[in-house]
Amino acid sequence: MWLKETNQEERKTLFAAFVGYGVDAFDYMIYTFMIPTLILVWGMTKTEAGYIATGALISSAIGGWLAGILADKYGRVRILQLTVLWFSFFTFLSGFTHSPEQLFVTRALQGLGFGGEWSVGSILIAEMIRARHRGKAVGLVQSAWAVGWGLSAIAFWVVYALVEQQTAWRVLFWLGVLPALLILYIRRHISDPEVFRDTQKQLAKTGQSSNFMLIFSPGILRITVWASLLATGMQGAYYSVTTWLPTYLKMERNLSVLNTSGYLMVLIVGSFAGYLTSAWLSDRLGRRRCFMLFAISAAILVTFYTQLPITDAAMMVLGFPLGFFLSGIFSGMGAYLTELFPSHIRGSGQGFCYNFGRAVGSICPAMVGYMSNSMSLGVAIGYMAVGAYALVVIACLVLPETQGRELTQSTEST
Repeated sequence: MWLKETNQEERKTLFAAFVGYGVDAFDYMIYTFMIPTLILVWGMTKTEAGYIATGALISSAIGGWLAGILADKYGRVRILQLTVLWFSFFTFLSGFTHSPEQLFVTRALQGLGFGGEWSVGSILIAEMIRARHRGKAVGLVQSAWAVGWGLSAIAFWVVYALVEQQTAWRVLFWLGVLPALLILYIRRHISDPEVFRDTQKQLAKTGQSSNFMLIFSPGILRITVWASLLATGMQGAYYSVTTWLPTYLKMERNLSVLNTSGYLMVLIVGSFAGYLTSAWLSDRLGRRRCFMLFAISAAILVTFYTQLPITDAAMMVLGFPLGFFLSGIFSGMGAYLTELFPSHIRGSGQGFCYNFGRAVGSICPAMVGYMSNSMSLGVAIGYMAVGAYALVVIACLVLPETQGRELTQSTEST
């Protein structure tokens, strides 16, 4: 197994990043389970629910962008600790809100840390692990999203079984602060990758400094634009489905809280398997081929799941492959963006592209909520997701393949 070829420092970093991203997922996904409750308790509309989700995603795009720039200047590990502390605190604070407007503010602030954690964590892992295992390593960390998502589903079921729903949603938000204590401790024992330290020394010798605007220079601009569109398609589709799926299962398929959790757990297990499989395929088939394979497969499955008159039993069966392709497409993304940009602007480039995609893609949940006023929620989800996956395929056909590319401290354009 490839993990046996890693050293203690690499495994320590992998573990910390894995747990950190899992906490990130828990704190973000917990909101998606609460939408039906908040609609009941506050009289919140589906459009307002979509705006809250979109607000958090837009702020996470800003947070990821800023965190990437700061990580190039102050180091990966230092900024990573800050992002974890930030999103945990504002998730906890969300449990004290009393209106959609207040929740919009706390979730938007939570998003700043949520977006920054992925940007910095994926760079840290990609720079730490050697080229032949980079896709698998970043994909392994990416699979922590399914673990965090699964824990949020389990917490949702347990808390709602023990506490009245008027209070249960608050408890779930409060739980989001606890794991950050462990993550902050672990990350104090991790140092920045050697390639980053070498780059800083080289820049210091030449009197240069990292400049965010270099990602828009003539030699880099084409990569920046198309990588941003690739990220837009991936995240627009993903957030369209995952933000609204609990509501779709409960309000259009009329499933109970218990049954909704069961359907989502099948989807989540499929997601975990998809992350790990795609991570391996990314190193074997190449980044672009893997992206296109998963985009086309996910588009077909979303259509079946939301628009065809299938039975509840068929939905349960389709949940596994849907989660497999819906989530697995992201496994190679961190490695791919890392390989597309040179070290001195890697944080800036990756932070901008991924989070530009998050910002534009974040419009999709709000659009789904708006479209559901004139069509069924399932149809709205399907239309939005399929269109976003088409953008993924187009971007893959334009961008270069980077499989096996070695990372250096070079300050030359890619």
